[in-house]
Amino acid sequence: MPVTNRRWVLASRPEGKPSAANFRLEEQELRDPGEHEVLVKGLYISVDPGMRSRLSGDSYAQALGIGETIEGAMIGTVKASNNDRFKTGDLVMGGFGWQEYALSNGRGLAKLDAAIFQPPLTVTAAIGVLGIPGLTAYFGLLDMAKPKEGETVLISSAAGPVGATAGQIAKMKGCTVVGIAGSRNKCDYVTKELGFDRCFNYKEEADLVAAIKQACPKGVDIYFDNVGGEMLDAAIANTNERARLIISGAVAEYNQPEPRGIRNTTRFITHRLRMEGLVVFDYFKQFPQAQAEMAGWIKSGKLKYTEDISEGIETTPEAFIGLFEGENHGRRLIKLG
Repeated sequence: MPVTNRRWVLASRPEGKPSAANFRLEEQELRDPGEHEVLVKGLYISVDPGMRSRLSGDSYAQALGIGETIEGAMIGTVKASNNDRFKTGDLVMGGFGWQEYALSNGRGLAKLDAAIFQPPLTVTAAIGVLGIPGLTAYFGLLDMAKPKEGETVLISSAAGPVGATAGQIAKMKGCTVVGIAGSRNKCDYVTKELGFDRCFNYKEEADLVAAIKQACPKGVDIYFDNVGGEMLDAAIANTNERARLIISGAVAEYNQPEPRGIRNTTRFITHRLRMEGLVVFDYFKQFPQAQAEMAGWIKSGKLKYTEDISEGIETTPEAFIGLFEGENHGRRLIKLG
């Protein structure tokens, strides 16, 4: 029988930091699944800072339309199925966005093996450390940056799901890892629990260039950037020759009417720097191999992760907005009722 679905849609385009007024919670009646379709009941959904740019205009993908469901990842169970690939009760994952239920023809819907998600690996890892954030760290560091033993890797937003994963992988490769985070607690987390060599709270520093120089006395060989803006320029000022800058995100730029841009460009010439942007979907065909390797690291204790989970679909916009205030500690998810 049909179900009542609640979903968050884009009500208006944000100007600057998003506000609750930019989102609207709607109810809709979903029909029964048709031929080859399945009905998925959501268990968890994600909120993603990278989605911010698409609320205002075209980005790595087309701008989200007014009235469209806000995009995000979902873990759920199949409630009803007319698709031979899925049966009722199957645990699945798909990009269904901020809603409680979803109809799917099976395209882009992945079946999860519940037996794999045993402690310390939680099912939510499928849209966290084994999902887009973790894979971003994996491919950005290993394929693009190609770290060498003894190099210094600097990571902004170090306690976030991308930064924390990238730092641990860099340690596995024998690098010195330095984090930048927004609180002393987050710095303690990445150094004491994740094994980063050093971390500093950028909110306590008046001079970011000097702070990075002190934390990275041998200079920076790889900068894994999740922030952009002034922090990116400060990192560039501390780079060694042939340093690699991997641009994973730009949270400091997303809510600005005009991007700050890079000021320190001469160093790209003098130090032969290489900077490259990362869209992890370019590696889609390699996801299963990477996920298998990372799951092995988690089970062996080499890779740790933290999740920040809110309760109820009503909390979704607030949880999303809080990402731009640095509220989250780890991957931010919503547990649906």
